[in-house]
Amino acid sequence: MAISEEAIGDPQNGLSPGAKLSFAGHALCEAFAWKPDLVIATHVAVGPIAQTIAMLARRRYWIVVHGIESWGTLSTLKRSALRRANRVIVTNSFNQLQVVQRQGVYYRRTAILPCTLDETLLQVEPRNNGYGHRIPRGAPVLLTVGRMAASERYKGHDVVLRSLPAVLAKFPAATYVIAGEGDDRPRLERLANEVQIAERVLFTGKVSDAELAALYRRSNVFVLPARTVFDDHAPKGEGFGIVFLEAMAFGKPVIGPNSGAPAGLIRQGETGLLVDPEDPACVAEALLQLLAQPRLAEQMGHTGSEWVKANYSYAHLRQRLSELIADC
Repeated sequence: MAISEEAIGDPQNGLSPGAKLSFAGHALCEAFAWKPDLVIATHVAVGPIAQTIAMLARRRYWIVVHGIESWGTLSTLKRSALRRANRVIVTNSFNQLQVVQRQGVYYRRTAILPCTLDETLLQVEPRNNGYGHRIPRGAPVLLTVGRMAASERYKGHDVVLRSLPAVLAKFPAATYVIAGEGDDRPRLERLANEVQIAERVLFTGKVSDAELAALYRRSNVFVLPARTVFDDHAPKGEGFGIVFLEAMAFGKPVIGPNSGAPAGLIRQGETGLLVDPEDPACVAEALLQLLAQPRLAEQMGHTGSEWVKANYSYAHLRQRLSELIADC
């Protein structure tokens, strides 16, 4: 039996106590009707409900931790449920470290089950939707995919923009494409004007899967120097970094942060380069290295594509989950 946070809405939006009690009651009724052998909470927010059901039904329970929700201070109920869970499933070793060090979960009770890549994006028929005329023929394309939200400035769009003058000095036709939308876009557009690179920056806005596939295929390098910010009440950062998997699956070398969860997805010098996410000069150096050595970039892209296929497919997820359940 799996208990999902989608069933009660976004935990961050402050669901009413009545709605929470209603969901808990419904989950209890369903549990006694199904008589599950294992209860799985797919988010820390519903961990206390899974703990209650497991206790009443005398069954084991797991809690899935996706990332950022485990980096800060948890309520007493949530932390207790996490600590007492028979298994805490995490998406990578970085989040495993956080639940052990910050939440006091015993290491031996944790297990890694990586996110998987939805391969349907690779099978979509690409459509450029007129972006092509903004990019000079044969010009190198640098791509970032991600929301431009003021609350998510950790993603590092601004750091890449500040790195571009050094890149354009050697590759004047290079184009930086930012796919996504958000309330921070006006600030980033102003920054592009301030550093005098606006003509070489393309803001696409929201894109469809077909448009995204076209952008991945057209790009030469994917770059997202996302910072990880630890704060007990408002931590920020990428809990996994699925866009890195997407870029690698399309055969692109990736540039990401040298700390935080995404660092675990990138094999330094093999599938991409790790950089100081707060240093535009460091980002520029990495971009220049890949643009100046296209064969190296191509080899990294190929290695990354094979790495994703071998480790982040649905087949791999099913096999790993089967192993965990068998060991339950």
